[in-house]
Amino acid sequence: MAWLRRGAWGPARRCGLAAGRSYSGGGAYPSVSLSCPLPGVPKAVFAAAEGREQFETRVTVLENGLRVASQKKFGQFCTVGLLINSGSRHEAKYLSGISHFLEKLAFSSTAQFGSKDEILLTLEKHGGICDCQASRDTIMYAVSADAKGLDTVVNLLADVALQPRFSDEEIEMTRMAIRFELEDLNMRPDPEPLLTEMIHAAAYRDNTVGLNRFCPVENTDKIDREVLHSYLRNYYTPDRMVLAGVGIEHEQLVECARKHLLGVEPVWGSGQSKDVDRSVAQYTGGIIKVEKDMSDVSLGPTPIPELTHIMIGLESCSFLEEDFIPFAVLNMMMGGGGSFSAGGPGKGMFTRLYLNVLNRHHWMYNATSYHHSYEDTGLLCIHASADPKQVREMVEIITREFILMAGAVGEVELERAKTQLKSMLMMNLESRPVIFEDVGRQVLATNTRKLPHELCALISQVKSADIKRVVTKMLHKKPAVAALGDLTDLPTYEHIQAALSSKDGRLPRKYRLFR
Repeated sequence: MAWLRRGAWGPARRCGLAAGRSYSGGGAYPSVSLSCPLPGVPKAVFAAAEGREQFETRVTVLENGLRVASQKKFGQFCTVGLLINSGSRHEAKYLSGISHFLEKLAFSSTAQFGSKDEILLTLEKHGGICDCQASRDTIMYAVSADAKGLDTVVNLLADVALQPRFSDEEIEMTRMAIRFELEDLNMRPDPEPLLTEMIHAAAYRDNTVGLNRFCPVENTDKIDREVLHSYLRNYYTPDRMVLAGVGIEHEQLVECARKHLLGVEPVWGSGQSKDVDRSVAQYTGGIIKVEKDMSDVSLGPTPIPELTHIMIGLESCSFLEEDFIPFAVLNMMMGGGGSFSAGGPGKGMFTRLYLNVLNRHHWMYNATSYHHSYEDTGLLCIHASADPKQVREMVEIITREFILMAGAVGEVELERAKTQLKSMLMMNLESRPVIFEDVGRQVLATNTRKLPHELCALISQVKSADIKRVVTKMLHKKPAVAALGDLTDLPTYEHIQAALSSKDGRLPRKYRLFR
């Protein structure tokens, strides 16, 4: 450190470091605004992106119809997975619950791997983790691992999807896991997954996305290897699959796909799928009620009070339509959440369901807007919960909010909703697994991918007239209603429908001779 003590500051003083200190107070340029460049200072040169083509999603279709999609992303790790156009909406001709079984059986023993532990040990060598998620229209097998292990990962994914063993022991363990999950679903304090099932069943009665996503208890013993194979024979075909990867070179992914997914004979036998359900979702509207004692849902020193939960929904549009973006902005504008939210930046405390509902009615515990969208339909709904004695008032508050959606939209709230939506989109797409899912789902549905900057441009173009137009169209549909808890004071379905057809959203008055 002697050089520092002796004279290291000498050149710095000669170069004007001492004089430089006076700039920090702004004394040298008292009249120059902070937003203007300083006079006499060279113009800054910033690094520029190499061009948008570097970030575009590349898609290749193999000879067997399998699509391979990739997206570049800097980093040592990659996320690679298979997305298959298969889900609970395709189970109309089969036992309900097959997709639920397949989700639980994923990454178990295969032709090459003797057990789940063997698969996990193989992934561990590349720092990898695996996951499988089944939704109403898609099943997704995904692995995140070191990019150097790409060949191993694609080989594993191909084996898991096309060569599963489905041993008797694994199927029995899956039955136990599903029974436990169904019990837990009915006991947990948060009823949101249950209500989502109910609102879909009410909106699309006995068809496509209205079919149960969870396996009914009575079907757990009926689903076996033969049932699974008969389903997989129709839906696990290459033309219904996308191999998506983020953080790898496209040519490398295509090469691995050709090696492990081209000309592979599945364990259930090859051949053309004969019985694929191509039904288009039929929106029916309707009501599903489940009377349930919610008084002992959460016991303990600070128990959750007994609540009644209501979800009201109306048909919106599919994610392939132009109106999808205005509906996404509308959903963000409605926002909402729980009454015990701490608030803070980005929590949406200026959304309509906070300003008009939760902030004005202290007795409401929750008011949240949700938008579910599929390739042929969509559902915009509001979930609300309150004390059973105030159910009627709560329903009227929600129906009024639906009617107010078609009214005037302030420029400030619209811009705020658009900015929040863009912010949420860009923040989510910072995550590699989210980019992977976005790439896979878009390519599966449309064979291409809209990039974030394109979506942001579409969001920016949304006007208040677009919101009014899509809401007016939506309000002409029959409502879907899901109700859970003590439903003594729940208005009739006809009254809720009348409120959503009225000018002010009020329920028809009840006249009683004796109170």
